[in-house]
Amino acid sequence: MGAVVTPLVIGVTSHRNLTALEAEPIRQRVGEFFAGLRREFPDLPLTVLSSLAEGGDQLTAEEALAADAHLIAPLPFAREAYAKDFSEAGRDRLAALLARAETIELPLLPGTTPAHVADDGAARDRQYAQAGVFVASHCHILLAIWDGRQSDLVGGTAQIVRYHLQGILPGSIERRHSSRVTLESGDESLLYHIVCSRSDGNGGGDPPLASLRALQARWVSHDQVRPSEDGMPPEFRRLFARMQQFNADVARHAEAIDEVWLRRRDPTDGSHDGVRADHLFAAADWLAIHFQRQVLLAMQGLYVLAVLMGIAFVGYSDLPTDLPYRDNAIYVFVVLFAAGVWLAWLARRREWHRKYIDYRALAEGLRVQDYWRRAGIEAEDAGAFAHDNFMQKQDVELGWIRNVMRAAGIRPVGEAVPASDAATAQVIADWIGEPDGDGQLGYYARKAALRRRIHRHTERVARTLLVIVMAASLLLALFHPWLDVETTDGLVALMGVLAVIAAARESYAFRKADKELIKQYRYMCGIFESARRKLDAQQDPRGRREILRALGEAALAEHAEWALMHRERPLEHGKL
Repeated sequence: MGAVVTPLVIGVTSHRNLTALEAEPIRQRVGEFFAGLRREFPDLPLTVLSSLAEGGDQLTAEEALAADAHLIAPLPFAREAYAKDFSEAGRDRLAALLARAETIELPLLPGTTPAHVADDGAARDRQYAQAGVFVASHCHILLAIWDGRQSDLVGGTAQIVRYHLQGILPGSIERRHSSRVTLESGDESLLYHIVCSRSDGNGGGDPPLASLRALQARWVSHDQVRPSEDGMPPEFRRLFARMQQFNADVARHAEAIDEVWLRRRDPTDGSHDGVRADHLFAAADWLAIHFQRQVLLAMQGLYVLAVLMGIAFVGYSDLPTDLPYRDNAIYVFVVLFAAGVWLAWLARRREWHRKYIDYRALAEGLRVQDYWRRAGIEAEDAGAFAHDNFMQKQDVELGWIRNVMRAAGIRPVGEAVPASDAATAQVIADWIGEPDGDGQLGYYARKAALRRRIHRHTERVARTLLVIVMAASLLLALFHPWLDVETTDGLVALMGVLAVIAAARESYAFRKADKELIKQYRYMCGIFESARRKLDAQQDPRGRREILRALGEAALAEHAEWALMHRERPLEHGKL
């Protein structure tokens, strides 16, 4: 097996009627755009989403294939009906491109039949708009070959651009379960705009918006516009760099990841050959566990060093001056401190803590997304996915997680996973399971019990050490006049050592967020127990899928809170 990778996904929206004079210069601009992405992000393979309409869509698809990009063609309806909108030359180019592309025939919107889209009309326009929404919802960069003018044409380029940047749906497209908020920061909504004129059909052309000039290229996001020569906005460059780093980590551990995935995979899953959600989940999950171990080892090492530093300092300050090698304790302290600084620097440089938190959040998001997919939940709405609002209120840099989830969500909607009762029942068994089983219900029950035991042990240790320190203090208070100097110094040193151990143990428990995790595991256990009861009582398949949808939303919200809590507890040597 090769290493699973997440691509950089470029969506395409364009006018059909480009002028003949501008076609080749636009092709050159598109080629330069792909070449620039290749140079800047060599570890992110390019995937291009295009409906292959005549004009800019087909032009861009040809350049994408020339740049060795993977081409995915989401068609608004069946291929035969779609081809009616093309000229003879356009149909030939469409057939040639589809032969080299992965094709996705989007399902018809609710209440729409093949007869409704057989001829021009509102139903056909809505299907075009759905295809545009699909492209804009799944891409990381939307390439728009557009004159810059606003338009009320349903599914037109202007409306797709507006949807991508502002989240405003084109026309009357229904999005029943979407939770995307149009006031969000739009931190992942990036547009590469190549300005074009439009042919008037008589050999002339209509110029672009007055404030723009033909063949101008610019980067546009929710809150800024940059000339193309100034380069991609830096915040997006950081997002894509994180995706590239994830790919590098997956490649580094590909053999171990594939071994786990092959044990877990469902051989009946008919997902496409692009980014498999289950393979990507296995990669993120394995990496999260790997970096969690690195973090725990580093944390334990730092606390051991901190305790030894405390003991060395207590020995230097409180033990008798004539004790052999006593003065060497200060050198031991310095060496231990340097070792702690080096370990903290190494953990920070290799980003173990950030990667653990990010990859765990990604894995949990992919878990929900994949179970929803398997239960047929996503098929009800081609534009709304688990990534719509996951982690939006957290650090802006976490936008790369939603970008990976977008790439994982590209698949033949409504074809690969039918919304069958058997599939839903299997998801319930695999995802929720039983209290003593392998599902999430059993997992949270076991983790809650384990964390309670650990917390009780920590409290017992703290109480024991406190009792010993209090006993030593009482002994000194009552018998100090009759104790020799060596005994007094020894008792003071013992009190100092025990205080250091108790403080380190308490700080370690805080860094691991034991109390908060107990509450979280209990809460999630209760959520899954409630979902299981409701699912057992619900016989309607649609009702069961709605419960699974609500369960996924609750899980995503809780994992976002978990990530925020742990990101506030990084490994810092000076704050132990």
